Amino acid sequence: MRWDNLVEKNSTTGNSALFAADAVTTRTFDTPEFRGITFHEIRARSILNRVPGASRMPFEWTVNPYRGCTHACVYCFARKTHSYLDLDTGTGFDSQIVVKVNAAELLQRELASRHWRGEHIAMGTNVDCYQRAEGRYGLMPGIITALRDRANPFSILTKGTLILRDLELLRQAADVTEIGVSVSVGFTDRELWRTVEPGTPSPERRLDVVRALTDAGIGCSVLMAPVIPFLGDSPEQLRATVAAIAGAGAASVTPLVLHLRPGAREWFLTWLERHHPRLVPRYERMYADGAYAPTWYQRRITRQVHELADEFGIGPAHRGEARRIAPAPPAAPEPGPTQLTLM
Repeated sequence: MRWDNLVEKNSTTGNSALFAADAVTTRTFDTPEFRGITFHEIRARSILNRVPGASRMPFEWTVNPYRGCTHACVYCFARKTHSYLDLDTGTGFDSQIVVKVNAAELLQRELASRHWRGEHIAMGTNVDCYQRAEGRYGLMPGIITALRDRANPFSILTKGTLILRDLELLRQAADVTEIGVSVSVGFTDRELWRTVEPGTPSPERRLDVVRALTDAGIGCSVLMAPVIPFLGDSPEQLRATVAAIAGAGAASVTPLVLHLRPGAREWFLTWLERHHPRLVPRYERMYADGAYAPTWYQRRITRQVHELADEFGIGPAHRGEARRIAPAPPAAPEPGPTQLTLM
């Protein structure tokens, strides 16, 4: 999606087709949390995005109120999307943030269209909708309200603690439609966190979010992503992470091994050369065939995490227990003989 697809139809392109003077406002804020970050406020033409058919994602529609992310995760697969706007996929992705200031009103209008069929909408799957910028722009309350008012199912994936600000809205939405909330915690190693996810809340604070959502009656899963080869994948690290996730009351845990798509690959390998040069040859071999780690490695990590999840009570057999919702009383048995089955 090029820049001219993000702005209103009557705009004219500016320098290098990046900005349209009548549709984009560029701002900086002289506060510690936003120092060095530039925000490009745009009025988008649409907010519902159809996922390409070739995607591995288990959903068809997304909403992304932001482009670029101040979390600055060195492995972020979404870095490549900044190049579609002729923006830098390295530091530019971390510091040049596109803000779709009309996201909520657009979504309200598009959900009301007679063409919309109420499909599930995923958020936080490209960049985090609860990154630091959300504290300044506050787009998510309006977005959740629009979804709630239309009883439209949705899910949110985040590393941000700001989601707790919208807890009451999430509860209201859960009363009328199916919602899913997942928090991303790939590891609990603090040294690793400080270097690969420098702009995110700590893993402990993210697990506090899981705990708070669970206590509020909103089932929260954890996407254990990414599991980083040779840095966060030892048996001891996996055990510590799954134990912490279970201790926070997560409904389930799903592991996802690091993948390195173009854009992210170059940035991550540059970081690796600087911090762990001895690992560069191992990564070049492991990812020689493309963006994904070998199938045997992915299966090994998945098996290990699932075994640990079963041990700590959040495996598939226990899924849903953390919601703490009282089960419905059993129906009175009907008179007459009962036919036993094998299932």
